Amino acid sequence: MRYGFCMDRRFVALGAILGLTGVAAGAFGAHGLKTKLAPDMLAVFETGVRYQLFHAVALLFVGLAADKLRGSAAAGWLFLAGIVVFSGTLFALSTTGIRWLGAITPVGGVALLAGWAAIAWSAWRAAPAPVQG
Repeated sequence: MRYGFCMDRRFVALGAILGLTGVAAGAFGAHGLKTKLAPDMLAVFETGVRYQLFHAVALLFVGLAADKLRGSAAAGWLFLAGIVVFSGTLFALSTTGIRWLGAITPVGGVALLAGWAAIAWSAWRAAPAPVQG
């Protein structure tokens, strides 16, 4: 507790890395894939980027709130799995055209939903903050 609070550095680092790669993927999609993909497949790619970026921020939150939300590590791992499966399959589907990958994408979506549920559960179970005054 060097800084007066405890954080889970793994999730902060993973969130930052996924944020960085999400921005890079977004730029690649906007500039490198714009003329190479059909508009519908470019939209699929952009959906993968959007969900990766949203959940990269969620991972940062999980990492920074680790001391307040005991048990929130489950949310972090669920977000990580969800990003890899959901966004990863959308990236692969849009760039390769392999349609059966779309059948796997919802598994990642369920992991993302479960991550949010795990945060809610951790917050619900958390001890109330002491009253200051």
